[in-house]
Amino acid sequence: MYSKKELIDILKDNSINDELFKQADKVRKEHVGDEVHLRGLIEFSNICKCFCKYCGLRCENTNIDRYRLTQNEIVNFAKKAADMGYKTIVLQSGEDSYYTRNVLCDIISEIKKSDVALTLSVGERSYDDYKAFKDAGADRYLIRIETTDKNLYKQMHPHMDFENRVNCLKNLKKIGFETGSGCLVGLPNQTVESLADDILFFKEINADMIGIGPFLPHPQTPLKDTEQGSFTLALKVMALTRIMLPDINIPATTAMETLNPNGRLIALQSGANVVMPNVTNSEYKAKYEIYPNKICTNEAPTKCRGCIEGKIKSIGRTIATDYGFRKKN
Repeated sequence: MYSKKELIDILKDNSINDELFKQADKVRKEHVGDEVHLRGLIEFSNICKCFCKYCGLRCENTNIDRYRLTQNEIVNFAKKAADMGYKTIVLQSGEDSYYTRNVLCDIISEIKKSDVALTLSVGERSYDDYKAFKDAGADRYLIRIETTDKNLYKQMHPHMDFENRVNCLKNLKKIGFETGSGCLVGLPNQTVESLADDILFFKEINADMIGIGPFLPHPQTPLKDTEQGSFTLALKVMALTRIMLPDINIPATTAMETLNPNGRLIALQSGANVVMPNVTNSEYKAKYEIYPNKICTNEAPTKCRGCIEGKIKSIGRTIATDYGFRKKN
């Protein structure tokens, strides 16, 4: 396992990139095998009360067509995804207070009838909410830290509290969720030192899944004129995370493919073992614009699945047929 200094040295040294990616791929193969887990993603509301400076869904963005799916619509998308063979459904939204504890518990209970694992990504909630979601049948919860640099966190997240974010992750672990987090790579004023801290934080909380993506400036945010993150640096952070946490689940994020046409395949060959195709109808896909130029927004869910399956098989990997829980080594 690497020390902070070693992580920093590796992040700074681009002469060893190929070696790093090969090592991460080897660790991935040894610990989680060649199967790629497909998670069906349902982005069910783009309404958000938060002010995060990098996100196109931020509440101050008035140039966005807001939407909110009904309980029936969400459950129907999930059923269709299960029929397509997805063994995990991911429910993701902005921080939308309309979906109360009871509403979400009803949705969870209905979706769980389809014999799937269920991941939630609905932001910061109370301990009691999280407990209720778990009791209703939810299996995993994803809440990205985005950065562990407290000053940078404060700059990027007006009106939010870093300690509360960390507390949410601890509560989720305590309740028994498979707990996911992650970070953005390339935020303004971010340093390689803080990226090393991010990786060590994931190790410290013993995260079960980590999503890492490059920062992509959205034109309707305060960061619209800043430089985008580096694909290579995001890939390096991801590869190092695989080496530090050998048996966790790591998605090849869609944002990677926005920067590089083969981004997800490259990520799958550099430590990733999960892909999350969107199973929402294309009319909603385009409206869930956290960052610009998102790929596959006009593709039907069946086409999306067929396309990614073909790509995965082209690199000699297979599609997993189990629920994709972390197999702790």
